[in-house]
Amino acid sequence: MKLWSVRGNSQKLDGGAMFGNAPRAMWAQWSPPDEQNRIPLACRALLASPLNGRTVLFETGIGAFFEPKLRERYGVVEDRHVLLDSLREAGFGHEDIDVVVLSHLHFDHAGGLLAEWREGAAPSLLFPNATYLVSAGCWERARHPHARDRASFVPELPGLLERSGRLEIVDDAHSQALGKAVRFHYSDGHTPGLMLSEIVGPEHVDGEVHGGVVFCADLIPGRPWVHVPITMGYDRNAELLIDEKREFLEDKLARNVHLFFTHDPECALAQVTRDAKGRFGTAHEVAELHARALG
Repeated sequence: MKLWSVRGNSQKLDGGAMFGNAPRAMWAQWSPPDEQNRIPLACRALLASPLNGRTVLFETGIGAFFEPKLRERYGVVEDRHVLLDSLREAGFGHEDIDVVVLSHLHFDHAGGLLAEWREGAAPSLLFPNATYLVSAGCWERARHPHARDRASFVPELPGLLERSGRLEIVDDAHSQALGKAVRFHYSDGHTPGLMLSEIVGPEHVDGEVHGGVVFCADLIPGRPWVHVPITMGYDRNAELLIDEKREFLEDKLARNVHLFFTHDPECALAQVTRDAKGRFGTAHEVAELHARALG
């Protein structure tokens, strides 16, 4: 099996919102802001093939579905569907994808499911041959969003997914589409039912599986957020997220599972570390994956 990091459309969002209650003097050292206080963010997907005999895309980024006014409002940099270009560079078309796994349905993670915006055209799904995997918690949240995060969803998307006939709602550690090859972990601190996908590694030690890769989604958007106290203003429950993140990182460190970051503009993959004071960090950072073997 090979892995690719697949770039989607990039964003610029307010640094204060992205770093929650961390002071600007601190986060500006990690990610220097522009004159509008915005920091650069990637919307990176993970492509794996063959995985359980299938070509699997973990997330789709923000895509290019926004009309120009909203594209500017939400800091989307490019006006074309970058994910499709990146897939082609890796040797794939969106028609080649068998499974799309979505950590949640916020537009910066699921918007890439949709075709580019066209004047007068209704939203339409890409990936015509794919099964779409969504957790039960995220599906319910997208269908009945809270006022606090209603703007984070694409209103038409749940209906499009349901009508496709290729939607699988996941509520366990494994799915029908991917079997034991992918293990799902869940978090509620950012949004209910956030689904974190672990591609199971090849090593077995004392009955435990070691050495895989986990898609961290918005539990840990990038390297600065590996530090446990750092959260986002977008998180629904920061204290719960901190507790979930600590448990998540302890588990991945113990089993040597590498972290895959969706929003870090400079790092796709890293190994978890912990120093003598107990602070988590990263090592062996990799900027891009190009047909990299797992393990």
